[in-house]
Amino acid sequence: MRMSGPLVPDLLVKHVGGVPQARRLTLMRIGAQSALDSGLVAYFPAPKSFTGEACAELQVHGSPAGVRAILRALTAEAGVRLAEAGEFTRRAFENGKLDLTAVEGLGDLIEAETENQRRQALARYQGGLSRRIDAWREALLDLRAEIEARLDFSDEGDVEETLPEMFASDLAALRDELSDALASLTRGRIVREGVRVALAGPPNAGKSSLLNALAKSDIAIVTDEAGTTRDVREVPVDLGGQLVILVDLAGLRETDSKAEAEGVRRARAEIGRADLVLWLTAPDVDSAEQPPQTHAPVWRVAAKVDIHPRPAGADLAVSVVSADGLADLESRLAAFADELAAGGEPALLSHERDRAAVEAAREAVVRAQARLDAPELAAESLREASQALERLVGRLDAERVLDRLFLSFCIGK
Repeated sequence: MRMSGPLVPDLLVKHVGGVPQARRLTLMRIGAQSALDSGLVAYFPAPKSFTGEACAELQVHGSPAGVRAILRALTAEAGVRLAEAGEFTRRAFENGKLDLTAVEGLGDLIEAETENQRRQALARYQGGLSRRIDAWREALLDLRAEIEARLDFSDEGDVEETLPEMFASDLAALRDELSDALASLTRGRIVREGVRVALAGPPNAGKSSLLNALAKSDIAIVTDEAGTTRDVREVPVDLGGQLVILVDLAGLRETDSKAEAEGVRRARAEIGRADLVLWLTAPDVDSAEQPPQTHAPVWRVAAKVDIHPRPAGADLAVSVVSADGLADLESRLAAFADELAAGGEPALLSHERDRAAVEAAREAVVRAQARLDAPELAAESLREASQALERLVGRLDAERVLDRLFLSFCIGK
């Protein structure tokens, strides 16, 4: 159990018999009048704590009755209440211990399911993006100082009329850095959200059976009746440390059934969102449907090869019954996911908010480059670039994202 706030030392004195040595676990009895439990107590004085306030942690035996008794005793004190979802992290932000990008990194770390997600989230939480943003902000401040000095102090003897020779090249270098960061967004999104693999094809081609085989679980209903799958089903799997989202779709065909037609519509929409499409065909299914036109690669997968050998033109051949080709398919999916998420270092950008802010900053820098013959306009563009980055770390308009952001956190995080 965690506590944060100015009353923490008083609570420790009353309920555990004193304030233990800072940052050292101490075995103590818990309970003011009578013992409620015993456990290890850690104390973190302000401001050197996670929230920036006085904090304490009680490591108790964890029985429901014991926890309830301790919570009742603590919250009976005036000025003490249970924390709201994400409140500890929100206090850390408000007290300057974390910026918004680090807060988002902590949220991603809590939800990380794969090794790549853990690495990327940890890099963000530990300030990888914050440090890069600080460098961009410093570069912008230098550029703004040069141009605004000529606007405000043009009559001073030590301020030259023309901008320094390196001004334009420094501006171009900053634009290129922002562009490079934006280029990493797709890789960051892939790691954070997973590679979306759509299982598509005509009805009864074996899509749901393949989903069950890859997920190693009977998740999807499988029958020999065409149109069994009518909705979109997503199943996350970890392939070599990379999250892959398998998306089982309704079979594509013309139908008079309104329910099935809606499933087909949703299937086509999901194919448009996918990073990879597996187009399944089967020897016992007669269909004129062709693989869809989409931005994503399409792999032709011949299913049910236990019934009939692999046909010409298929990229892969599998049988759920005999397991033929499944290992090869998994290996190729893992390699494809690794290629999309390629890169030795975790991606800087991974959230839509990142893209919007860095893109706005880059566009403002490009406008400034085009306005160097009008210093007032160029200075305004550079100010807009700075503001876009300030919003990203939460120094401007933070309240617009705080409530939504912290609602996804656990109590006490």
